[in-house]
Amino acid sequence: MTGSQKLFESKLEIINIGLPDFTLPFQQHETKFVQVDFRPGLQANAGACAKALLQTSLTENANQEVMEKILAARPAWTGMGIARDLIPGMRENTILHAGPPISWDRMCGPMRGGIIGAIIYEGKANTPDEAEELAAGGVFEFRPCHEHNAVGPMAGIVSPSMPVFVVKNETHGNVAYATQNEGLGKVLRYGAYSDEVIARLKWMEQTLYPTLKGAIEKAGRIDLKNIIAQALHMGDEVHNRNRAATSLFYRALAPWVVETAKSREVAVEVLNFINGNDHFFLNLSMAASKATLQAAQGIENSSIVVTMARNGTDFGVQLAGTGGRWFTGPAPVPDALFFKGYTKDDANPDIGDSAITETAGLGGFAIAASPAIVQFVGGQAADAVNYTLQMYEITAAENNVYQIPGLDFRGTPTGIDVRKVIEKNILPFIDTGVAHKNPGIGQVGAGVLSAPAEPFVRAFEGLFG
Repeated sequence: MTGSQKLFESKLEIINIGLPDFTLPFQQHETKFVQVDFRPGLQANAGACAKALLQTSLTENANQEVMEKILAARPAWTGMGIARDLIPGMRENTILHAGPPISWDRMCGPMRGGIIGAIIYEGKANTPDEAEELAAGGVFEFRPCHEHNAVGPMAGIVSPSMPVFVVKNETHGNVAYATQNEGLGKVLRYGAYSDEVIARLKWMEQTLYPTLKGAIEKAGRIDLKNIIAQALHMGDEVHNRNRAATSLFYRALAPWVVETAKSREVAVEVLNFINGNDHFFLNLSMAASKATLQAAQGIENSSIVVTMARNGTDFGVQLAGTGGRWFTGPAPVPDALFFKGYTKDDANPDIGDSAITETAGLGGFAIAASPAIVQFVGGQAADAVNYTLQMYEITAAENNVYQIPGLDFRGTPTGIDVRKVIEKNILPFIDTGVAHKNPGIGQVGAGVLSAPAEPFVRAFEGLFG
């Protein structure tokens, strides 16, 4: 019997390398098949692709240097202060915001709402209308947090009088800043600016801040990297879920608050506020991630992403090898679980600097450690594992400290390599909160999304073009 005759008498074994829809006839007839997970690479400039291949060795050497810096970072909370006194380049008319640069006329609703609230908080206006007139009239300069060694969740608003955490990378000496977390719902970072929002911010300035400042001055430092590592073992990914991290932080902080607070009543008030806000650690995890990645910025020829940030209009990316240059594209709307009464039609496109956690190997990249997050979009625990496994395909290393118990304590995928994003057409996975598209309303849900392709294509072409 010839080989061809044997072929036709053998049982068919089917491998589909095309669209998944091609397998429908096999499914209908209960025929076994294997679907190959194949996708063409993202379309980038041919010249940039050729140069990337020619410079492979140069890029790999630069990436190795970047990853050594990232993995060696030791972020710790070391102090508190007021934004105008600490943040480089902060002036009395400066308001920092999340994401890449943007002008008032292009800002989304929640960012405008956050700025209106900040102007009222600063005492520069008495009403939202007055604040909006000042904002639109060029009285204030609006600048990205990331360009001032800072990060802010959602709208990311930092105004001169706001208290900020000081987070130091004790390995490399650089410092990052972040505001205190207000909690969820109707808060400034989601674009709300009602009287209750301003009153909470004033309490945070006048009571929470001096209490935390006294506590950290007495403590000296609190190791954030250690808290994050433990929290991953306890069901957090420290972006959209921070319950374990906040609890660990509370344990480390509470004795110092009790010892240094100006009264028993103030100590109780401050500790109850932190205890009632599962997201309190978010701003610290973001600052820890910023301090970690900041040390690697400016290493020539590196294709590692050191910033992913969104301003509710644009999604921006920065590479270690392209200095402070931004590469942007339209921000997508997340898939989300919405609060009662709201739908995707109410949602603003993705917003916030909090994707700095994913950039550092946390958040959506570590979601296998926090499968509860995928419930936001009706997913299963296996989906969380698959999301993290995909992220290993586009990263340069596995973290040496941040580990995932459900993957046999494998290190989280760390160091997004823009070359791999282009080659494999796998985009970074992010979990996030969702703001209402109109100013003044606040949070309407939480969910997940994949980053848009355009900023990564532009970054690749910017590095190799």
